[in-house]
Amino acid sequence: MKNIKKFATALLLTGAAFTATAAEQPAAQPAANAQKMGVISVSGAASLSALEDALASKAAAAGASSYRITSAGGQNKLHGTAEIFN
Repeated sequence: MKNIKKFATALLLTGAAFTATAAEQPAAQPAANAQKMGVISVSGAASLSALEDALASKAAAAGASSYRITSAGGQNKLHGTAEIFN
């Protein structure tokens, strides 16, 4: 029984660490005074949430403070584009 409690606690703490990392990604909506930096694209995502995560990661890697998804589509594998802002 103690092992299950320890495992559950470790699992919750691990989840909290991932949540803290996700908070560092750019905002999904640009501020009113944000300047457009460019456009990014992603392809091959298995779901809409995976597509959004990939676009957010790519925006963060480009140094953007926010991004706005402009298109998403596909059938088995999804593709999408987003504008990035500073």
